[in-house]
Amino acid sequence: MDAKSLVIGALLVAVGVLGYFYYESQQSSVKIDLPGVKIEGN
Repeated sequence: MDAKSLVIGALLVAVGVLGYFYYESQQSSVKIDLPGVKIEGN
């Protein structure tokens, strides 16, 4: 795997993760509860 493929793969993963968080943020209720971090929203 060359560097270009690695960069493209990393960008695709980042877009997927950000898209997932955006989708979750559009839901009626959002709750992220991690050790040391607690985020709640409606």
